[in-house]
Amino acid sequence: MASISFKISVLLFFGCLFFSCTSKKKITYLQDIDIRTNPKIAAAYEPKLQADDVLKIYVSAENPEITTIFNVPEIQGSLEMYSNSNLIRTYLIGNDGTIDFPVLGKLKLAGFTVSEARKKIQLLVSEYIKNPVINLRILNYKIAVLGEVNKPGSYNIGSERITILDALSLAGDLSIYGKRNNVLLIRESEGVKSYHRIDLTTTSFLDSPYYYLSQNDIIIVEPNKTKINTSVVGPNATLILSAVSILTTIFALISK
Repeated sequence: MASISFKISVLLFFGCLFFSCTSKKKITYLQDIDIRTNPKIAAAYEPKLQADDVLKIYVSAENPEITTIFNVPEIQGSLEMYSNSNLIRTYLIGNDGTIDFPVLGKLKLAGFTVSEARKKIQLLVSEYIKNPVINLRILNYKIAVLGEVNKPGSYNIGSERITILDALSLAGDLSIYGKRNNVLLIRESEGVKSYHRIDLTTTSFLDSPYYYLSQNDIIIVEPNKTKINTSVVGPNATLILSAVSILTTIFALISK
């Protein structure tokens, strides 16, 4: 009887190892980085403006007073308010891809990069002001990271240039149970959603169109087989195995 109990204990021990072991190849990023040749120079990436983007647009010139017709504040007031860029009205790009800008009227900005939109507005404003400078920023630039990461959630981005590795870093990196070779990226462009699979264990994604993220991108990290197996057994599997092991040991001692 003691030998049977010993065998059961051994099986339970190796069962625990089975659920806890993970291959190094499944959790290491950029595994072929050492054999990568002729790395490409990073392209100058800029996100394209899209519907629902909230923009802050400020027009400046040598004489600030002549720009007041373009820099309409949220609340009408004294002339001094116009010089405070923090009070400048924000603009929401509508479903038709346009904003309603003072003097210029409706402007189609969706589909333009930030620099292209600046140049377009600068060209139009130049008909009224000599050598204007256009400051344009996306205020609601955000991405979401879900699934097997340590801090899932939605993150506001201060700049307009973020990589998928940066986004995963914000989310506390993938958990040990995250599937690194099949990360899902959901992207919407001009009202059309697209879905892309990314393998973080190789360097191929560094040159892909999905290395840099666009505003409102969603990243979903799937659970690996270890996490799935654990969920099938149940969240208390380790506790159950420990309890069975203790009971087996007690039974073996009593049977002696």
